[in-house]
Amino acid sequence: MSRQIRTSAKAVVIQDGKILAVRLNDGKEEWYILPGGGQDSEETLSEAVEREVREETGIDVKCKDLLFAIEGVHGEDFHRVDLVFLCEYIGKALKDELHRDTNQVGTDWLKVSELNKLPLYPSKLRRAIMNFYEGKEYAKYLGNEEIGDPECSE
Repeated sequence: MSRQIRTSAKAVVIQDGKILAVRLNDGKEEWYILPGGGQDSEETLSEAVEREVREETGIDVKCKDLLFAIEGVHGEDFHRVDLVFLCEYIGKALKDELHRDTNQVGTDWLKVSELNKLPLYPSKLRRAIMNFYEGKEYAKYLGNEEIGDPECSE
């Protein structure tokens, strides 16, 4: 079976103990993902994450350090590799050219201290982000997240 590999750059933007998240709703349920998306040809990962955050949220950020890598090998038409970057909040984008994701209904600032109890996906990011924020050890490579993996709630 031959499937394309899709590289995406995602952002961890934290302000006042809260993390920026994109809210999705498919008509049945709501959940959150980190802002970001696919890398274009001849675009660096830092350029991709800054562009995607601006397009999805209307917020400008500055890409800083790589925090996590996580994969989605199954469940989609492609093999997804997400590279998650710490990004510095700059402010509201000067150009308001929103290009929202499919099913995107808004953005929210979620309390980092409550991430393990919120529907943020991939779920393996929840505890890793909390540990990073709390200054605890955390894994950088989070492996593959399968649909139906156990939820992180501890």
